[in-house]
Amino acid sequence: MNHVGTRMQLLRGANPAVTLFDGDEPVALASVWRVDWSLVGTGTAIVLWHAGEVTVFGDRPDLGFWLASSFVRHFPEAEGLQWSQVRFDEDPVAVELDLSEGLLATSRRLSVRIWEPMGERGFQTDAFRLDGEDHALSLRLAPCRRAELVLDGQRIAGAPRVTEDAARPQSSAFLADQEEWRR
Repeated sequence: MNHVGTRMQLLRGANPAVTLFDGDEPVALASVWRVDWSLVGTGTAIVLWHAGEVTVFGDRPDLGFWLASSFVRHFPEAEGLQWSQVRFDEDPVAVELDLSEGLLATSRRLSVRIWEPMGERGFQTDAFRLDGEDHALSLRLAPCRRAELVLDGQRIAGAPRVTEDAARPQSSAFLADQEEWRR
C-alpha cells in the first residue's frame, strides 16, 4: 500500500465520463477507466448506466465491480439514478485518450467518444464524498462539447449538457487524466 502523509493511495489513472440527457432527464452515464495502478490492480473498464441497468465492460471482473461500487455509484453524476444489480460483460476495452483531442473507448459491444475539449485545468480536493467518506482527488480535467455512446451498433439518443462560459466552461462530458484517489 502506498501512503503519502496520512492518506492511502487507492488508484492512479484516467476516468473520462459522459452523462447524456434528453431534456432534463439523464438517459445514459458512461464512466471510462484506465487504471495505471490501484489496490485491485491495473486495467481498463467502462461502467455504463442505461435504461435502468448497470453493466461493466472489461476483462477483469474484480477491477470492474470495484470501480462501479466504490467509485461510480457514489459520483454526483449517479445521484438519483436507479442503480440496479451490476452486471459484468467480459468485453475488453481499448482506451485512446488525449486531453487536447478527446477520447475513444471501445469494446466489442460499446463505444464511448468524447471530443471538442473547451480547455484544460487542474482540479484538487480533500473532501470528495464517496459512500459517506471524504477522499482526496486530484486530476487534469477538460470539459467537452460533444459525446456519443453506441451500444450494440445503436447510438444512444441524448446529448451532454454544456455551458460555454469563457472563464470556466462546464459539461457533463469531460476528459480526466492524471487522476489520483486517496482515502
